[in-house]
Amino acid sequence: MTRDWVIARFARSLEPSGRLLDGEEVETAALRRAIREERAALMPAGIDRRPAAVLVPLVDRPEGMTVLLTQRTDHLADHAGQISFPGGSIEAEDRDAAAAALREAREEIGLPSRHVSVIGRLDTYFTGSSGFVITPIVGIVAPGFSLTLDSFEVAEVFELPLAFVLDPQNHRRAERESAEGRRRFFVLPYENRNIWGATAAILVNLYEVLASS
Repeated sequence: MTRDWVIARFARSLEPSGRLLDGEEVETAALRRAIREERAALMPAGIDRRPAAVLVPLVDRPEGMTVLLTQRTDHLADHAGQISFPGGSIEAEDRDAAAAALREAREEIGLPSRHVSVIGRLDTYFTGSSGFVITPIVGIVAPGFSLTLDSFEVAEVFELPLAFVLDPQNHRRAERESAEGRRRFFVLPYENRNIWGATAAILVNLYEVLASS
């Protein structure tokens, strides 16, 4: 897959219900929509919804595109220790979700915005009781950048091959009991890491866009 191919897929992408999927892809899309609805329903009545944005950075490596991910530090109040995309709350000074995602990527990992070409967005994701309403912004990142991590928020960064995301065999289903009730979610096990929660759901959504007919 090439940069131009990815851009073309986003230029013609639709909401999941309008994507032409077949076989197991239909079931995967249905499960992801069900999880999305469950997460939205878990937001307690009266909670302030917290608009947020994340950058889904696709690094255009000569050997194949990758997805740049972060490992959050263990002491954070929200989603400590989890694998995530760079991102955070949309602030009043941000022009839009894309501006917020680029700003957060600069602040968290030192990714220069000049290396990022925004090509589209994915479906809104709700985090349930924490109240975040996340807009995932997809950008292609030109190589040659250097990163400076915010050590308070980010323990490390790594790159996940996009080919791994595009193989549906890597999209495991799981469920567990929590204080919020029974949760269903995706898990993408990669090397010694388990990518789950919002990050896994967003990666499955990325797969839907790129794999749809």
